[in-house]
Amino acid sequence: MKAFRSSRRLILVVSVFAVAFLAFAARVAAPDSASADSSAATAANVVQLRIDGDIEPILAEYIVNGIQQANREHATLILITINTPGGLDTSMRAIIQAILNSPVPVVTYVNPTGSRAASAGFFILLSADVAAMSPGTDTGAASPVMEMFGQPAKIDETMHNKITNEATAYMRSYVSRRNRNADLAITAVTDAKAFSEKEALDGKLIDFVANSPEDLLAKLDGRTITRFDGSTTQLALSHVTNEPIGMTARERFLSRIVEPDVFFILLIAGALGIYTEFTHPGLFAPGVFGGIALVLAIISMQMLPVNLAGLLLIVLALALFVLEAKYPTHGVLGVGGVVAMVLGALFLIRTPWTGMGVSIGTALGVALPFAVIVIILMRLVLRSRTWKQATGKEELLAEEGEVTEPVRSAPGEGDITGMVRIHGELWRAAGPAGQTIPKGARVRVRKVDGLTLEVEPVNPRPV
Repeated sequence: MKAFRSSRRLILVVSVFAVAFLAFAARVAAPDSASADSSAATAANVVQLRIDGDIEPILAEYIVNGIQQANREHATLILITINTPGGLDTSMRAIIQAILNSPVPVVTYVNPTGSRAASAGFFILLSADVAAMSPGTDTGAASPVMEMFGQPAKIDETMHNKITNEATAYMRSYVSRRNRNADLAITAVTDAKAFSEKEALDGKLIDFVANSPEDLLAKLDGRTITRFDGSTTQLALSHVTNEPIGMTARERFLSRIVEPDVFFILLIAGALGIYTEFTHPGLFAPGVFGGIALVLAIISMQMLPVNLAGLLLIVLALALFVLEAKYPTHGVLGVGGVVAMVLGALFLIRTPWTGMGVSIGTALGVALPFAVIVIILMRLVLRSRTWKQATGKEELLAEEGEVTEPVRSAPGEGDITGMVRIHGELWRAAGPAGQTIPKGARVRVRKVDGLTLEVEPVNPRPV
């Protein structure tokens, strides 16, 4: 009986240990299974950014911040779609620097159909780990351009060669390391050559022609790419989650005020508002809105490559408008001011790489109304200085009235000898010494002394 009980205890103990062991094994195995399922379901994170329009400081800030965010989030790939006519050299270089230094692979893609990556956009397109284009797109035409009055302007040959040679050297520095056709790429700078998507692919400037972003990612799946530092990375893009990153509200707002035309309008509107407030104090509204516009213009000025000569020409124009109102020059100074302001607007943004700047239409559309308003306001100010005061005793000076009680000869100047009616009011009057002014005569006020008017006759009658 004791042996039976002992065997039962042994079986019970063994059973408890077996159950515990199985539970432990199941618990250990469960995370591995979940992990395997999770790995199978994990999708590649593709961060999408977009270059759309002129390449300027705020757009560059948006792209650089987006690349940095993708690296912080350890994204799998960064996809930058491009549709741009070009832009500022400094902004272009900031974007390219961020692309070259990005630990996460970067793909540039000219999309949608009908888009272009011209000028600075061409430089950016070729800087990425993978470059692609949609059917019906073009790229290239990256020669440095200077514009005046909306037309290309010739510059000194030495300066032109300097800019062109520096641009080609900059392009070679990274295009050759991307294993692309550097010699053909340089012709876009030296000869302003442009390429269709097929020509760019055949010339080994880009890696793919893809119909859509989804088609591009499908072609990249499993492909091994060589990074800028020489290392290789295999892309796994069978399961993809897209993370589009748009501009913040601040960036959208700033991207508008750094447009050259908008910047010029804000600058002139601010100057006009402050000028109106100084010439007509107490209106308040022109000063408030002018001050806001001027502050926004100063913010834009810190982001744009502003030319000091352009600002000086605008200040000169304002001075000429004021002088036109003050002196009878028959419009000579006014016309000179308009010319100075238009030239100042065209020279205001210094852009050696592209024609990005204030348009001739905006320059004329702002300069002409500004000239008219400033001249009119200044003439009103100058005319107001000759107006006689309409209140107080000073308004009586030089006024004429009628003698109601004879102003006779008095012993001394200033003695009260009669009464006069002026503005329907009776005033005590004092006449000049040794002179009598009869009743009904017309007199003119020459001085106000308290409640006494010193008068003199107007066309005095013989006594």
